[in-house]
Order: sequence, then C-alpha cells, then structure tokens
Amino acid sequence: MASTLTIQTLSILVSGTAGAGLIFLRLRAARRPTSLKKIIIPPLGMMTGFIIFALPMMHIPWLWGLSAFGTGLLIFSFPLIVTTRLARVKTDIYVIRSKAFVLIMASLLALRISAHSIVEQYMTVPQTGAIFYLLALGMILPWRLAMIGEYLRLAAPLSKSE
Repeated sequence: MASTLTIQTLSILVSGTAGAGLIFLRLRAARRPTSLKKIIIPPLGMMTGFIIFALPMMHIPWLWGLSAFGTGLLIFSFPLIVTTRLARVKTDIYVIRSKAFVLIMASLLALRISAHSIVEQYMTVPQTGAIFYLLALGMILPWRLAMIGEYLRLAAPLSKSE
C-alpha cells in the first residue's frame, strides 16, 4: 500500500511539473516566430508514446482508450483551439496567446490531476498513465491541426508574393 501511494504521489508530481513546464514553454514560444515544423513536431514526438502499449501492464480495454481519446478530442481540445490564434507580422507568423491561455492551461491541468485521483481508484497506476496519455493525445492533435490550418491560411499570401 505504501509503495502504491508513493507511485501515485510521484505520478501527480510529474504531471504537475510537466504541465507547469508546458505552460512556461508555450509562453516563451509566443515571443518568436513559429513555423510549420514547430507546430507539427510536438504531436509527432508524442506519437512515440504509443510504445507504452507494448507493455502488458499498460493494456487497457479499447472502450476505455477510445473514451479517453474522445474526451480529449471533444472537450479538452476546444478551449485550446479557441484561445490560440496565429498572426502574420511582416513575413513572420507568430502564435498570439490569449490572456486566458494560462488560466485555461492551469484549469485543464488541475482537472486532469483531480481526475487522476479518481481514475486511480479503479485501475492500476500504469493503466491510469495509459488513459491520460490518450486523453492528452486527443487534446493535442485537434489543437495542432487547427494551428496547421491557420498557419497555412496565413502563409498562402506569403507564398504567392514570393
């Protein structure tokens, strides 16, 4: 029991630290121009996380996985999509952060950490990690796809004028 409690506490600390780090990185990134590569690389890098499902202890029922991914897709991605805008400044394209971005990211993080405690009561800690990986992937993919669409729309006039 003490070992499980330590793993749960460590899991929450890692999630909180990673979330705070993400918020910090997003705020810093807004100071420099973005590129298609900078938008695409994070979700591609995150896709490597599917390797966790090779481990038997990470296996979860398909319905759980689809539910977690769908929750990220339909609920968690929406605030990110509506608060992230891109703008062209001369020949560069910048991510314009909303004043609500930090509040939304902190709220999503708090909600995920709270849900973590509830979900861990019904499954193992590794399975909980798998569920929240799929939730995060479902949240990030549509957000980045929306950013790609907006980037391409803004970059099109640049391509025509060159």
